[in-house]
Amino acid sequence: MTAPQFPAHAPLAVQTRGSMVESVHYGSLAAVRPDGGTLLERGEPAARIYPRSALKPLMAVAMLRAGADLTDGQLALAAASHSGAAVHQDTAAKILADAGLTEDDLGNSTDLPYGTAERRAWLAAGHGPTHLAQNCSGKHAALLSTCVANRWPLDSYLDHDHPLPALIREVVAELTGEELTEISTDGCGTEVFALSLTGMARAFSRLVTAAPGTPEHRVAAAMRAHPDLVAGEGRDVTALMRAVPRLLAKDGFEGIQLIALGDGSAVALKISDGGDRARMPAAVPALLALGVEPSLLEPFDNLPVLGGGHPVGTLHGLRHPA
Repeated sequence: MTAPQFPAHAPLAVQTRGSMVESVHYGSLAAVRPDGGTLLERGEPAARIYPRSALKPLMAVAMLRAGADLTDGQLALAAASHSGAAVHQDTAAKILADAGLTEDDLGNSTDLPYGTAERRAWLAAGHGPTHLAQNCSGKHAALLSTCVANRWPLDSYLDHDHPLPALIREVVAELTGEELTEISTDGCGTEVFALSLTGMARAFSRLVTAAPGTPEHRVAAAMRAHPDLVAGEGRDVTALMRAVPRLLAKDGFEGIQLIALGDGSAVALKISDGGDRARMPAAVPALLALGVEPSLLEPFDNLPVLGGGHPVGTLHGLRHPA
């Protein structure tokens, strides 16, 4: 058996306790200029990773190109990993109803709400896992709506040979500039593609620099106009888009973070072990290098580490040399 090849990840964030470094978070990162040129690299950003839910905005572009009829709020939810609040589930249900469909038509996995507060309230109300509560229900509802608009089969919309996944593959390859050589299945049931962090950063740059009226521009505009639908209250992605004007952000399971600024510069990173807590602190130094005002990023870095209920250290990203 061939030995696995491990990416050459680098330290991106550390947690301190007292005067010592307690934990080190390794990963890889790519930051690109508006023209797509590389500005900053850490680790091995050319290594292929699964971007997971960070692919959703690119999938939403494909849906619009196929003629999906979605409001801006619905489009933001199509690109979301939502927390499962009532507004999220109701918006997904409205996408389905507008297409003459119901929750029974969804092909995503069932789950409890992703958000901590939302999950607690959901369980307290006596509910269990459902398709609508699962964090990808907006994407799946929009996929089905796109199929209805094109009179494509509904029961096979997740199959590799279905027209919609085929279009999504074409759009993802176009926006990232990379060939899709490895395809697997994401947790919700849609296809997921192995891509480089550099390719994903360039794709997000293309979203925010696209001309008005294009599907790319509309996806970015919808997400920035509705950050509460892209994630949810108390989620760092929603808070970051509210904090930094014209910023576009999307997270993904297994430690994935994509961020694009209004000028077209963009950051893509992966935490090597898939841990979530270092994802945003690791992004902060790259955003500083791209010129974001430091005061806007303070809530996302130097996160307190508690001892006896009091701060005794921090979780923070490692600053990059000039």
